[in-house]
Amino acid sequence: MLNTLPLAVFPIAVIFGALWDLTTMTIPNRLTIALVVAFVLLAPVAGLSLQQIGLHAAAGLAMLAVGMVLFGLGWIGGGDAKFVAAVALWIGWNDLLAYLLIASLAGGALTLLLLSLRGLPLPTVLCRRAWIARLHDKSSGVPYGVALAVAGLVVFPDTVWVKLAVATA
Repeated sequence: MLNTLPLAVFPIAVIFGALWDLTTMTIPNRLTIALVVAFVLLAPVAGLSLQQIGLHAAAGLAMLAVGMVLFGLGWIGGGDAKFVAAVALWIGWNDLLAYLLIASLAGGALTLLLLSLRGLPLPTVLCRRAWIARLHDKSSGVPYGVALAVAGLVVFPDTVWVKLAVATA
């Protein structure tokens, strides 16, 4: 039973992160911390070996370092930098490249979509929704946490978490 818990925890957390980022343009630190704590608690219970845990930790730390550099350059937000690290911790080293490729493609598509929509007039009824008006604002950024979450959900079925849950079912 406990080895299947990650099959719910991770998707729910990243969906929450995507929706939070979409509506507020922020990703709460408590979500990122919760993802890390859940990994630490669930990895041994789910059956990840110490070597697998180490590779997952290396993926998370590598993405935290890259994310902080990108944040320092002003290319992404701080929440995005921490969120990508937490998601990479769960995805692991083996699936990290696929995750980053999908996140890049999803982020590019999201950016193009927002740029296109920002060129169109926003109906008055939608202007009353602060989060929609913020998304439509040309000076606003892109809620990249949405792309990071989508990529995480696409890659997650191929991760060790699902393989271990299926093997013990």
